[in-house]
Amino acid sequence: MSSLIRSTLFTAVCLAGFSSLPAYAQVEPERCPRFIASNESPVPASYDVAALQSGEVRLTFLGHASFLIESPLGVTAVTDYSDATRTPAAPDIATMNLAHISHHTLFPDPDIRFVLRGWGEDGVPAKHELTVDDVWLRNVTTNIRGGFGASGSLQRDQNSIFVFEVSGLCIAHLGHLHHTLTPAHLNALGRIDVVLAPVDGGYTLNIDDMIKVLQQINAPLMIPMHYFGTASLQSFVSQLGEHFAVEASPLPVVTLSRATLPPLQTVLIVPER
Repeated sequence: MSSLIRSTLFTAVCLAGFSSLPAYAQVEPERCPRFIASNESPVPASYDVAALQSGEVRLTFLGHASFLIESPLGVTAVTDYSDATRTPAAPDIATMNLAHISHHTLFPDPDIRFVLRGWGEDGVPAKHELTVDDVWLRNVTTNIRGGFGASGSLQRDQNSIFVFEVSGLCIAHLGHLHHTLTPAHLNALGRIDVVLAPVDGGYTLNIDDMIKVLQQINAPLMIPMHYFGTASLQSFVSQLGEHFAVEASPLPVVTLSRATLPPLQTVLIVPER
């Protein structure tokens, strides 16, 4: 696996060209972070990469809407796990969403310890809160529409924004989000440090509404996902300049910590693995 990006990436982002952008407003967390790990001594991660230090979290963009999230104590989670997801080993945690089969599977790997579906049954919303060693995970449900585009019937609480707390960072994966967020959603999310956001421009949200969502959440770091080729991504990026700083990573793997969060709201483009 590729070598890691550490604090130098964001140092470069913050020093060049973005003085006109407003700094994001730091808000004291109500729910996050909890600092749940009782043993802060790092152990090797489950995958063939260097062990993380205490206070770090590693993200690998696996493609489409799937990220591998790794903690210092070796806990692994994969977002929007589907039949197309490829990892070196079964993760400890797999989260899924309902909108399309590319975001879930009916037959998850039996070696996955925790399979968390973002949709409920019989009108009851999914509700997850899970602690696995140094990872705390919870969900906030949102609605989806049937079919593609703006048409189709509303399906309430059938998507989940999954929030991972690792090393004092709160990482929100928006899933297949189809609408902007209400004050109730934002209150349930609490403070978010990193947003993994779909930027396809239509299958989830149009570009203007996705920018509004990113402004609503007000996280310092945003990583795009769920785009279809470079044209789709560029369409989104081309409208970001007046709102956020933009930086590109040459690698699909990034290592983050609170110390390396940018002082300006920054979109980091990460290539698929």
